[in-house]
Amino acid sequence: MLYLLGVLSVVLGVGLSIALHEIGHLIPAKRFGVRVPAYMVGFGPTLWSTKRGETEYGLKAVPLGGYVRMIGMYPPKPGQEPGTERVSSTGRFSQLMDEARDQSLAEMEPGDENRVFYKLSMPKKIAIMLGGPTMNLLIAALVFTGLFTLHGIGETTPVLSSVSTCVDVRAAGQSGNSTCTPSMPLAPANVAGLRPGDRVVSIDGTPLATWDDARSLIRSHAGRPISLVVERGGQTLTLSATPMAVDLPVYDKYGQEQRDNNGTVLTERAGFLGAAGTVAMVKQPLSAVPGLIGDQIAQTAGVVLAIPQKMVGVAKAAFSDAPRDVNGPMSVVGVGRVAGEVTADKDLGGAGDKAIILVSLLGSLNLALFVFNLIPLLPLDGGHVAGALWEGLKRRTFRALGRPDPGPVDVTKALPLAYAVASLLIVMSALLMYADIVNPIRLPN
Repeated sequence: MLYLLGVLSVVLGVGLSIALHEIGHLIPAKRFGVRVPAYMVGFGPTLWSTKRGETEYGLKAVPLGGYVRMIGMYPPKPGQEPGTERVSSTGRFSQLMDEARDQSLAEMEPGDENRVFYKLSMPKKIAIMLGGPTMNLLIAALVFTGLFTLHGIGETTPVLSSVSTCVDVRAAGQSGNSTCTPSMPLAPANVAGLRPGDRVVSIDGTPLATWDDARSLIRSHAGRPISLVVERGGQTLTLSATPMAVDLPVYDKYGQEQRDNNGTVLTERAGFLGAAGTVAMVKQPLSAVPGLIGDQIAQTAGVVLAIPQKMVGVAKAAFSDAPRDVNGPMSVVGVGRVAGEVTADKDLGGAGDKAIILVSLLGSLNLALFVFNLIPLLPLDGGHVAGALWEGLKRRTFRALGRPDPGPVDVTKALPLAYAVASLLIVMSALLMYADIVNPIRLPN
């Protein structure tokens, strides 16, 4: 029951995000006078609809997207006015472009001549097309602002939570060893006399704000001694330790393990001390929120841009026993499974802790929608923005050269690429859904 509740929460969250994304397009379109015959959430058969004014609002059966249908998204064929009979094109792509133009203008009525999208100025076109991604960004910003300021973010303080007795060099960097064997060397932190509860103030004269600061210094001193200033019971001690050279995971600047296309963790030879800081939730001031959200956007952009490369590993995991990359992409199916596991897992705390995880997941989904839709390729919003920018540049250039206005850019010329991109997205989505069913990404133990 709890599992189904988690899945349902994701379905509702995704549906709401899509609905608000399309409202982000709808409001400026109506504000600029474009006629909008339809606003729909989902695809496929219509489950419910109602007409308000000149717009039909509705819900469709497959909640994996949505659309706002505006008249005149594509301009008529050069030299031909809407509503006039055209000569049939013979080429396949030419026919597709003509059909797209006809569909774009099919719902025009008397008086709509100046209510078409293609006649808008460049800034208005961009405002309409960026309205959707901007709405997703606002949702994410609201979610993360609440989480950062009211709940806080996990920071690893330089107060030691544990000190390993010895080191299993084959598993260094993982959990500390509770059982030692004669073949295992003592951990450098143990040899140096460090104890749980010690606050490491500095390493080699460098002050520490978090344990992450200490980790980078320790990793860079494999086999070389370091000086640690430690506070213990009101006293300040100076200790010396020599980090052991072992193979450790490679992390990116966001603290995520780096993996190859097969999902295998990348490693490097680095220093290991055998001590861990204490994780604490620290509430952030409002002044820190823009930078933190900027980091979230940059991290999300890195994930989105790496999707083509990551899909190789997804394909291998889908059709073999290869492990899934926990930092790789997943479909709505995968997100739903994660949400279900969160709500059903008794070890993840109470209802409040689980709600925070689910809300954070919703924020991350909206950031992904924001970044993904900015890709400058049709049929994504970024493709229409790129077309508007090209149109503006072209008109400015013609004006500077004293040449007549070239008119709106014929975006239909990019439709072959748009169909290719759409086909690729469908294939990738299907592969991700299949992988999320047969070999899903699971919560770490």
